[in-house]
Amino acid sequence: MKNTPFTQRHLALGAKMAGFAGYNMPISYTGINEEHHCVRTNAGVFDVSHMGEFMLKGAGALDLIQRVTSNDAAKLKDGQAQYSCLPNETGGIVDDLLVYCIEQNKTYMLVVNASNIEKDWEWISKFNTGGVEMHNVSEKTGLLAIQGPHATKYMQELTDMDLTGLKYYTFVKGKFAGVDNVLVSATGYTGAGGVEIYFEDKGDNADKIWDEIFRVGMPHGMKPIGLAARDTLRLEMGFCLYGNDIDDTTSPIEAGLGWITKFTKDFTSRATFEQQKNHGTARKLVGLEMVDKGIPRHGYAIQDAEGNDIGIITSGTQSPSLGKAIGMAYIATGHTAMGTDVFVMIRDKAVKAQVVKMPFA
Repeated sequence: MKNTPFTQRHLALGAKMAGFAGYNMPISYTGINEEHHCVRTNAGVFDVSHMGEFMLKGAGALDLIQRVTSNDAAKLKDGQAQYSCLPNETGGIVDDLLVYCIEQNKTYMLVVNASNIEKDWEWISKFNTGGVEMHNVSEKTGLLAIQGPHATKYMQELTDMDLTGLKYYTFVKGKFAGVDNVLVSATGYTGAGGVEIYFEDKGDNADKIWDEIFRVGMPHGMKPIGLAARDTLRLEMGFCLYGNDIDDTTSPIEAGLGWITKFTKDFTSRATFEQQKNHGTARKLVGLEMVDKGIPRHGYAIQDAEGNDIGIITSGTQSPSLGKAIGMAYIATGHTAMGTDVFVMIRDKAVKAQVVKMPFA
């Protein structure tokens, strides 16, 4: 199992550790609810160094990205980022990712899910017929996400870069916590605001950054946060998790990701997605709130009032912010109107739920 630059820190803090995408990762420190509320109301630090980073360089870099991603990367200017996905050739999703424009038309960074690093690299390489320079820098890159309404204010103390004025889905590069060549972005996946710190994992960079972040943040109550709270935070926002809510068999249109599927260019499975957008899909990804007692879990079947199978839960939890059980599910389109009653099969019992709008919180 691989370690991140911060594994020893997590162990020293008594984190509950577990394997995730081949990495030894912190799942929780003091408890999911406490960590969740810390991020929603103040600030917390996530080690997400397991994520993958690819650098694409050269005259054909943008053209390659345009062919393999669903969003329109041509709109990106230096210092801007966008959420996108890699469609496969059968109308599904290879992965969702972030595209960072380092230098327009020349240099881009793609940030992919840890579990898909090798798969994504092979997929993109397959389309690289124009000699685009590609570098997998995942092993050399450290990444911390400092999330929460006060996160940016605390981090501003550690740099001359303007972080408090950083707009959503933009980034800056410079010195941070005494470390050069750090990329700081505002592309968080918690809905709580904050920044992400990308740095080269060499020398004592990781130690410097970790120590400085907690030096300025800990006096204000900032804490390290595990992946379990990261999951409850993203679920409250209705953000998709690859492997749960989207995968090789789901299309971005049925997943509610039509906004990252742009038909102003040609890309893999474009014709399929365009037909789905124009004519609809057989199922849709929707939010559910439990009416009766019970927590919806990934893989639970969903039925209508007559006992017919109409869908499946993709993600579910007891929402710390709402104090209610919530979930995301693919449901047959005829049952996806807001307020529709459905039944989640929990231990062979039909438990009532209702279709609701996302985000939940």
